[in-house]
Amino acid sequence: NSRTLSLLSQLEKINLDSVLGESDSARYVTSKILHLVQSQEKTRKEMTSKGSTGIEVILATLEVKSFNLCGCGCVMSGGRRASVLVTKGGTQILLQLLLTASKDSPPNEELMVLLHTLLAKIGPKDKKIGMKARINGVLNISLNLVKQNLQNHRLILPCLQVLRVYSTNSVNAVSLGKNGVVELMFKIIGPFSKRNTSLMKVALDTLAALLKSKTNARRAVDRGYVQMLLTIYVDWHRHDSRHRYMLIRKGVLQCIKSVTNIKLGRKAFIDANGMKILYNTSQECLAVRTLDPLVNTSSLIMRKCFPKNRLPLPTIKSAFHFQLPVIPASGPVAQLYSLPPDVDDVVDESDDNDDAETESEIETENDDDKDQHFKNDDIETDINKLKPRQELGRPIEELKMYEQFFPELSENFQEWDLVSKEPKPFVPDANLSGPIVVPTASEE
Repeated sequence: NSRTLSLLSQLEKINLDSVLGESDSARYVTSKILHLVQSQEKTRKEMTSKGSTGIEVILATLEVKSFNLCGCGCVMSGGRRASVLVTKGGTQILLQLLLTASKDSPPNEELMVLLHTLLAKIGPKDKKIGMKARINGVLNISLNLVKQNLQNHRLILPCLQVLRVYSTNSVNAVSLGKNGVVELMFKIIGPFSKRNTSLMKVALDTLAALLKSKTNARRAVDRGYVQMLLTIYVDWHRHDSRHRYMLIRKGVLQCIKSVTNIKLGRKAFIDANGMKILYNTSQECLAVRTLDPLVNTSSLIMRKCFPKNRLPLPTIKSAFHFQLPVIPASGPVAQLYSLPPDVDDVVDESDDNDDAETESEIETENDDDKDQHFKNDDIETDINKLKPRQELGRPIEELKMYEQFFPELSENFQEWDLVSKEPKPFVPDANLSGPIVVPTASEE
């Protein structure tokens, strides 16, 4: 511990001096800190403990000397340490450093890998990282790196992890979609292959997050990617006989689930024979308990995409037939009954007002800052509304004829005073529970 504190004090002194010739000294000190952090778990805990200035010193060095990235990465490996780095302003510093490093031509590959690795680790701990990235103008840096290095899997893997974090923000998803990120993801994912399965998994997770945007979902439908997703899923289903890549297969289903949130996606799914494909694959997965997540997700997709019809159903799709009293010869009801059995006759407004999607998503993002607690509008919390309203089947006047059969509901019972042999006024007892017992003559 004394060795670590000594090195940190030396590094802090170098930062205060800010002499150009001190870069070699700073590099030497940070390498020593890196060695201690990598070899001793106690040192990592010491640097991130409450009251320690280790993170502040490293971040101060990081603002002007990017070679300290390795030490910073080892220090913050772990969920709690990543949260500490976020609270100290580490996200802003890393984004600024990424913007500066991207201006080099060509950019330093080692530096880009380290920066994206750190951003991918601290991203889930910073809820506003997507907004910060957009404000700092670094949103497309990771996207351009992936476009230019499709064969460099060591570089594009952390870049995809950062894009996955960015895509959780709806405004970022729309912006990235306009720059061709959806088409780029389909260049990375492909048929069954045991090579680079980790890259495939991250790409599918990123694509599923991107397709939650209606704009990106429509773009995927227009380019025929729904059929491609079904083909990829069937390919992995056939070749993954030992079920080692269940997460990848689930990732494909998540992409299909996202794209079928819009009406065009559901129609494309039906046209691509997706209902039969998912039904058959689900039947084959029923015997394996570990594949239940695939069956559940497939069931949700099929239920969502199956054509909906209003009751009554005069078609073979219904086990029961309901006859309306009067069916007009013309009009909207007659038009509904004249539709083919496989037509969805329920009004679907999910694709309406698509032009205002970006504006509404920006408003939603602002509202999230005000209300960070999750609220489910589908759950009724008013007890009075949850109580069933009891309505009488007959008017009160008709029910009065039964009053003689239930005298206890209307007569005023009085307690009999055994001493004076006279009735006395009835005073209800607050602790009284159960029916009132009136004494009989024999008891008197």
